[in-house]
Amino acid sequence: MRSMLEGIRVIDFSNTVAGPGCSLFLAWMGAEVIKVERPGLGDEARLFPPYKDGLSASFAVLNNTKRGIVLDLKKPEAVEIFKELAAVSDVLVENYRPGVMKNLGIDYETLKAVNPRLVMCSISGYGQYGPLSDLPSYDSVIQAMCGLMSTTGWPDGPPTRAGTLMVDITTAYCAAMAVCAALFARERTGEGEFLDVAMYDVGITMLEAKFVDYTVSGNIARRTGNRFPFVTPFDAFATKDGYVMLICIGDQPFHNLCKAMGRPELADDERFRDLMARNTNEPELKRIIEEWASAFTNDEIWELLKEHSVPGAPVKDVKSVVESPHTAARNMLVDLEQPGVGTIPIFGSPIKAQASEIGPRGPAPAPGQDNHWLLEEFLGKSAEQADEILASGAMG
Repeated sequence: MRSMLEGIRVIDFSNTVAGPGCSLFLAWMGAEVIKVERPGLGDEARLFPPYKDGLSASFAVLNNTKRGIVLDLKKPEAVEIFKELAAVSDVLVENYRPGVMKNLGIDYETLKAVNPRLVMCSISGYGQYGPLSDLPSYDSVIQAMCGLMSTTGWPDGPPTRAGTLMVDITTAYCAAMAVCAALFARERTGEGEFLDVAMYDVGITMLEAKFVDYTVSGNIARRTGNRFPFVTPFDAFATKDGYVMLICIGDQPFHNLCKAMGRPELADDERFRDLMARNTNEPELKRIIEEWASAFTNDEIWELLKEHSVPGAPVKDVKSVVESPHTAARNMLVDLEQPGVGTIPIFGSPIKAQASEIGPRGPAPAPGQDNHWLLEEFLGKSAEQADEILASGAMG
């Protein structure tokens, strides 16, 4: 089976989540990715739990299917190797603070002179320019800064971050999409591109309608818990053993819910006859649904929702999701065979293609495992030249 990005070579000079995530998705679509790490610790994600036999599974999940080399870019020999690598590569992904690449002597203008077809994607917290561009950042910092935290949580509680590194992963997807678009444009123009992807910008787009609710109406979004204030019912309701999320946008889904509840007459009740009436009388409708839901288990309600085509689902924990038959059917549980460690079950690709292979293709690299390969097989150095470079400390 073919690969969409077969023949594309990517340099992954990034750390932690957003940058490695971007290059991971490119690798899963068939690109050859060479991960460049600093001597010693390497990618900070190698410290992230959980561990299996001393290996960070968090690192493995975002860095599988990649080769690995080490370069000490404080040494001129390493800078020259990096430039040689850039000269024969298609894409460079990096996520250092603005100015670092220039200080190292491998900024876009320098590398463009070496390879005019290079697509360079720089991922940062606040972007390559702007009054905040020099500031350090992490996912939760950006969630706070771009307004997402202010909209998450309960009205009488503190602002709350999302339970996952939501901005990091979304930024990775945005960056991968931008790289693919730049490669497509290069086929037309023959020219490379510089891509500036800021987590702050990505976070703003994740505000969706809350952004225009202010620009158009002057309304500042507030925390509403699991409730969406313009649709009723749209909330999580307690059951005997958990919670169920229900959303009825439009009359037909609500009519279906009434049947599932054994209360078809509610569909004709003046208080709930349409969206506006249901919104006006939300407290009363919520009380009715809560009373119904509390008499059933999650599994029992799930069967009723499926039977009556009601948009909703029980609130699952991660264990339930991993062990779900649907997760298996969608090939979202994949075994990664990691040398010296064994099998690490990881998530699969969310993108499916009929005629192309997409997904993990190999283990995560050990630090510098491909140093010799890069020098001798890839860059064509003689054994003597390779030994000289390695002895210089340029590769750690």
